[in-house]
Amino acid sequence: MFVSVVIPTYNRKPILEKCLLALERQVLSNVLKGYEVVLVDDGSTDGTVDWIHENAKTFPHVRLIQQEHGGPALGRNLGVESSIGDVIIFIDSDLVVTELFISHHIKNLIRSWSRHGDRLSFTYGAVVNTSNFEDPTSESFKLQDLSWAYFATGNVAIDKNILLKSGLFDPGFCLYGWEDLELGERLRKMGVKLIRCPKAVGYHWHPPLSLDQLPDLIRIERERAKMGLLFYRKHPTLRVRFIIQFTFFHLFLWEILTFGGLINERTIRPLLAMLIRRRQARMAMEILRIPLNRIGVREIYREAASQGIR
Repeated sequence: MFVSVVIPTYNRKPILEKCLLALERQVLSNVLKGYEVVLVDDGSTDGTVDWIHENAKTFPHVRLIQQEHGGPALGRNLGVESSIGDVIIFIDSDLVVTELFISHHIKNLIRSWSRHGDRLSFTYGAVVNTSNFEDPTSESFKLQDLSWAYFATGNVAIDKNILLKSGLFDPGFCLYGWEDLELGERLRKMGVKLIRCPKAVGYHWHPPLSLDQLPDLIRIERERAKMGLLFYRKHPTLRVRFIIQFTFFHLFLWEILTFGGLINERTIRPLLAMLIRRRQARMAMEILRIPLNRIGVREIYREAASQGIR
C-alpha cells in the first residue's frame, strides 16, 4: 500500500517547515510500501515555492504542485488528481504530526476494511490546538480540542477510489470554510463510516490572539456565512442548518449572550488587551468567540434574506 499526504498551503512558510519535517520522520508499518507528500502551493507570495526548491534534499518525500490562488478546495482536488497513493491523507499546512501518524491511520483503516468487508470508511485523527511555535507537540489535549465534525480535512485518511466516487471538493467554496464538511455530507450519503483514530495526532498551530487579528477574524466569519449558505443550498436539511448555525435558536442565543450586541469586538477590546498582556491569549480568544458568533449568525441571516432563503 502506498499513501499520499495531500496538503494545500498559502503563505504558511514558517510553520510549513515544521509540518514537512515531521512528515519526513514517519516510522512506517510493514504494510506500507511508502508515501509521498503532495504539497499544493495556492499562489503563495511569501517565498514558499523558492524555499521548497532550495531545500529539496531536506524533503525527499515532497512533490510540489503549483496553482494560481484559488482556495483549498481546488488545491486538494489538484493534489488528489496528481497523487499516486492508494490512500489519501489530508492535513493542513499548519499541522505538526507525530512519527507514527501515518501508521496509525493505516492500521485503523485496514482494521475497518476487514471488519466491514468494504472500504466505505475513513479515519479521523485527533487535532490538538496550540500556539506554541517552538514545540507544538508539547501541547496537551484540552476540552476545546473535541470536534463533532463528520469529515474535516485537518486530519483524515480515506481510500482514494472512494474519494473519487464522491466527486471530490466543490470548487464553488472559494472563500473560507465548509468545503470539507460539504464533502462529508456526500460521503455520509454514500454510507461511508467515520472511524475515530485518536493516536493519529496532529498539533494545529496558530499564533496567539493579538488585537491586530480582529479585522481578519471578522472577515473570516463573514466569509463562513456566505459559504455556509452555499453548503445549505446543496444540502437543505435541519442537520446542516444546525452545523452552520442558521437557526432561530442560534440567533437568539448569541443575541442574549452579547446583550443584543452591547458586548462586541469594540467594547471588549480593553478586556482582550489586558488578558493578552497577562499572557492569557487563549482565554481572550474564548471570550472573543461570543461576539464573533453573533457576527457570523447575523451575517448568514442577512445573506439568506438577500438570496430569498428562509
